[in-house]
Amino acid sequence: MDLLKKYAKLLVNYCLELQKDEKLYIKTTLLAEPLVREVYREALKVGGHVEVDFSFRDQSKIFLDEAKENQLSHISPFSKLAIESFDAYLVIRAPYNLKSTKNSDKEKQKQISLAHKELNETYFRRTGNKELKRSLCQYPTLASAQEADMSLEEYQEFVFNACHLYSENPEKEWLKIREKQQVIVDFLNQKDKIRYVCKGTDIQFSVKDRIWINSDGQSNMPSGEVFSGPIENSVNGTVHFNYPAIYMGSEVSNITLHVKDGKVISWDAERGKDVLDKVMEIEGANYFGEVAIGTNYNIQKATKNILFDEKIGGTIHMAVGQSYSQTGGKNKSSIHWDMITDMKDGGQIFADDELIYENGKFLIDA
Repeated sequence: MDLLKKYAKLLVNYCLELQKDEKLYIKTTLLAEPLVREVYREALKVGGHVEVDFSFRDQSKIFLDEAKENQLSHISPFSKLAIESFDAYLVIRAPYNLKSTKNSDKEKQKQISLAHKELNETYFRRTGNKELKRSLCQYPTLASAQEADMSLEEYQEFVFNACHLYSENPEKEWLKIREKQQVIVDFLNQKDKIRYVCKGTDIQFSVKDRIWINSDGQSNMPSGEVFSGPIENSVNGTVHFNYPAIYMGSEVSNITLHVKDGKVISWDAERGKDVLDKVMEIEGANYFGEVAIGTNYNIQKATKNILFDEKIGGTIHMAVGQSYSQTGGKNKSSIHWDMITDMKDGGQIFADDELIYENGKFLIDA
C-alpha cells in the first residue's frame, strides 16, 4: 500500500478515531496537499465532514510585518469555531521555511500569543477531556529536512519510520506500544516523588495524585512518551537541557534552569539567552506544566522538531508554561515549551528513592 494511504488510514482511524457525522478540521500548508487528499478520502469513507485550512508561503511573516494593533489581536472566526465546536482537529506540519519569522518583531509575536490565551485555554480543556480529538503529525518538506541536516529522501524515511509506516500494519504496532507503555504508566501512577539525575541535572518533584498519560500515537503521530504534570510548587533543583529548544523559529541551546519551590528563579543558555529572557516574562512560563520520558527508540537523532525530539527513546523532557488538564496540572500560560535532555550516558530516574531507569532504559518490567 502507498505510504501516504497508510499514513492517512492511521491518522483517521487510529489517531482520531473519526466516526460518522463527526466534523474534522485540518490545518496545514499547501505543501501537504498529497497527504491531505488521502486523509480527505479516508475521512469521507468513514462518513466524516471535512474542512481544510491551507496556509501559503510566508503567510505568518507577512502578517507579522504588516499587521496593525487591531489585526494582531484578531482571532480567526474559522479557527475559533473549530476549536470550540468541531469533533476532531488534525494539524499537519509542512513548513516552507522554518526561519521565516525568526527576525520578526518579538513584541508582535507576544501580543498574538496573549490574544489567543482564552482560545488556547479552550483548546487545552477540550483536548484534555477528549471533546476535541486532536492529532499533530508531520509531512516531510525540504525545510524540515534541511533543519534536520538530511536530504529530503532521508527525512521522508525518518518520518515514516518514526510512525511505523513501514510495518505491515502500523495500527497494530501502535497498539503494542500502548500496551507496553501502560505498564510504565500504571507503575508511575502509584508514586509520589520523582527525581531526574544526569550530567548537569539533579531535579525532583512530586506527582502525588497527578495522572501519568500513556502517549501512544493518538494525540501526536509519531509519539512514544509517558508524561504528567508536576505539583506546581514541588519542583526543586537544577536541570540542564542538552538538546536544542526552538521557540518561534529561534534556537536556544544548552539551557540550564535553577528551580526553587516550583519557580524558575534563574536561567542561562549557551545560545539564545535573549529568547529565554523574553519567554520568562510571559505569565506562567517560570513554572512547569509537564514532565515526561521519551520512549520511541525508532527516533535516535535530534531534528530540531519537538514533535520528534521529545519522543527520542532514552531522553526526558520538561515543559515550562501551560499544563495539560488531563494530568491534573494547574499551571496556566499562553505558551507550552518543551526542553529535552539525553539520559543514555549515565542518566537515572528515581521514583520514591527507587532506581527505576538507567542509561536511557526503564528497569521495571515493561
